[in-house]
Amino acid sequence: MGVKVRQKTKGKGQPWWVFVSHNGRRTSRKVGSKKAALQVSSKIEAKLKLGEFSFEEEKPIKTFKEYSDIWIKTTVPATCKKSTLRDYQDILRLHVLPFFKDYKVTHISRGKVKSFLLDKMNKGKAISTIKHYRNCISGVLNLAIDDEVIKANPAKQLGKGFLKTEQLGKDINPLTSDELTTLLNAVSEHFPEHHTLFLLLARTGMRIGEALALKWYDIDFEKRFIKVDRSYARGRVSKPKSGKSRRVDMSMQLAQALKKHKRGFSLKLVNPDENSSAQYVFTNQAGALIDVSNWRRRVFKKAIEKAELRKIRIHDLRHTYATIRISKGDNVADVSNQLGHHSVKFTWDVYYHWMPGKKKAEVDALDDPKLKHPNAPPLHPEACKTEKGLTAIG
Repeated sequence: MGVKVRQKTKGKGQPWWVFVSHNGRRTSRKVGSKKAALQVSSKIEAKLKLGEFSFEEEKPIKTFKEYSDIWIKTTVPATCKKSTLRDYQDILRLHVLPFFKDYKVTHISRGKVKSFLLDKMNKGKAISTIKHYRNCISGVLNLAIDDEVIKANPAKQLGKGFLKTEQLGKDINPLTSDELTTLLNAVSEHFPEHHTLFLLLARTGMRIGEALALKWYDIDFEKRFIKVDRSYARGRVSKPKSGKSRRVDMSMQLAQALKKHKRGFSLKLVNPDENSSAQYVFTNQAGALIDVSNWRRRVFKKAIEKAELRKIRIHDLRHTYATIRISKGDNVADVSNQLGHHSVKFTWDVYYHWMPGKKKAEVDALDDPKLKHPNAPPLHPEACKTEKGLTAIG
C-alpha cells in the first residue's frame, strides 16, 4: 500500500504522475507539475489513512459520448479532410452514438463492438461502411488509451476472419456488358446531355467526385489519357481519395464523345481563369459544378428506371469498368493503376470473383492420355461424353 510521485519519462518539461497501490489494485493519474503532484499525493494518503479512498472517485471515467465530443472536435479536424470530418459526424450521430453514448469506456468490450457491427451488417450495410463505423469507434477509444483509462482498444483485433478484406467483393453490384450498353442507350435517348458523363464513368472507372472535378486541361486528346488530379464532394474540391494524381486511358469512343462535348463549351472556354467553372468539363445549366445528390436523384436513378435495370449505385459503374476488364483477362496491375488503388492485392481481393480461371481447355490440358485409370478405357475426349453431351467425371 502506498502513494508515489514520479515522472514516467524523466526530463525537464515531462509531466508528473501520482501512482497509488491499495488492496491489490493500482491506479495512476497524470497531474502536471511536481508541486501539484505532491499536493494530490498528500490528499490521497490522508484518505487512505481514514479508509475513505475510492479508485472510482479518484479517477472519474468518461462515457463514450464525452470522448467522442473530444475526438470529433480535436483529433479528426487535425488529421482528416473536411469531407471526412462530416462523414464521421454523420456516422456518430446516426449510428454509433445511439448505441454507445451512455457506456463508460471501461464497459465497452470487444463483444459489444462486434455485436453492434454485426447488427449493421445484418441490416444490409456494406462491408466498407461497416469498416468506417469500426474506425470511428476505434478512433474515439484511442483517446481513452491515451488517458490510460483502458489498456487495449476493443474495436481492434475483432477476431480472425471478421471483416476480412475478401468480403469486399460481396458489396459490389456491377452491370454486365449488355446491361451497360442498355443503360448507355437509355441515357442517350432520355438524358442526352448527360451521356458523356455516364460514358466517362463506364470507360475509365473514375469515381463520380473525380469526374465532376475534371477540367479540360486534364484531358490529352492526342495521347488519349486523362489526368485525375482532384475530386469534388460536398461543395469542396480536394485531392483524390488516394491523395495522389494518376493517369487513366481513354477509349476511342470516349475521346470522340468528349471532343463533341467540348464543342458545346467553346464559348465558355475563352475565360482564361483556371478557377472558373467554365474550365470544368461537367457543369449544371447554371454553369456551376454539379451537385452529386441532386444528379443521383434527378438523372442517375431515372436513367436506371428508363433502362429497366435493377437498382445500382453510381459507384457500381466503377465496379462495372473493373469487372468487365478483369473478366476478359486484362492485366490486373493495369486495372489497379487505372482505378487508383493503393495496391494490386487490394484490387485482387475486391474483384477475385471475376478473375478468369474457368476455361475448360486450360483445365483439360492437365489430363494425360497415357494415365492409367482403374476400370476405365484410355482417356479420349469423345469417350468422355455422356448421352446429354456433358463430360463425365472419373
